[in-house]
Amino acid sequence: MSTNIPVPAAKKSRRSSGAITLQDVAKLAGVAPITASRAINKPDSVSVEVLKKVQAAVERTGYVPNRMAGSLASNRSRVIAAIVPSTVISVFMQTVEAMNNALFDAGYQLMIGQSNYSEKREEALLEAVVGRRPDGIFLAGVLRPGKARTRLVAAGIPVVESWDLTQTPVDMLIGFSHLEIGRAVAKHMMDKGRKRFALVTAGDERADRRSTAFKQAIHAAGLGEVFTVNVGESRTLKSGRDALIKILAKAPKTDAIFCSSDLLAMGVLTEALKRGIKVPKALAVMGFGDVSFGADIEPALSTVRINGSDIGAMAAKYLMDRAEGKAVNQPIVDVGFSIVERGSS
Repeated sequence: MSTNIPVPAAKKSRRSSGAITLQDVAKLAGVAPITASRAINKPDSVSVEVLKKVQAAVERTGYVPNRMAGSLASNRSRVIAAIVPSTVISVFMQTVEAMNNALFDAGYQLMIGQSNYSEKREEALLEAVVGRRPDGIFLAGVLRPGKARTRLVAAGIPVVESWDLTQTPVDMLIGFSHLEIGRAVAKHMMDKGRKRFALVTAGDERADRRSTAFKQAIHAAGLGEVFTVNVGESRTLKSGRDALIKILAKAPKTDAIFCSSDLLAMGVLTEALKRGIKVPKALAVMGFGDVSFGADIEPALSTVRINGSDIGAMAAKYLMDRAEGKAVNQPIVDVGFSIVERGSS
């Protein structure tokens, strides 16, 4: 049976925002403010009856607890910050989702910033994040020497770098070798009897290393130059289609193309289909990232798979352990990768 208890109006002054306070919730619930605080922050410490009263008052008033006040007292924010290059049809989404799920289940919140593959934007995001003192920071990439790295080391905040390898991480690292990927893709294509190669790349630093290793492996096998199309910052399906048009115009005998992302590879496949080029008989295509729908197109896309979920779950555990004062026994982990052979190669 419900009763119509009026919601108290917050007293306003020149310093008041008019926001509902803990005192308002306590008054509506008929308990002391300290009891209301316990019910909100440590529900197991009050009776079921009191908890229901306070929860009903919170729901009616729309009260939002000031978590910052508690974090100042405990020196813990229970917030983890993540900076990733992109979240739109992105290879990083599995990592972000796995990390978010693990953190949420443990009572942490994930705050995400998107750098758009820009070092300057990443620096600006880190500057903002460090000032808010999260319990940990996750980076999709490895920080190079410079102001951002220096600031992060000085801050003393637990950091996990990922999606790359280095022997000198800021703190912890969960990644894989882009050079080894380039070599492995080249071997896969050469083992299939391919002779004339092209690259379609978005040209970010990690993709450049994959491309360099790919070209070096082809050159070492005595198979000549690799025709390269750099699409710049345009990582779209259309960019992949346009890239194949350039390849057909400048290197028409190409029989194998390695793309720096699955989306670019799908663009290549789309244009090949339009032009009646038989894949993989006349042209093999390989992507990178293993996005979820790559296996469902026709032909299904061959790609490089990174276990992004494992990276996310492991990163969440590492950051929570460090935030809670626990040691991490293996601060550098190489999770590896796998070549996924499907219909396009």
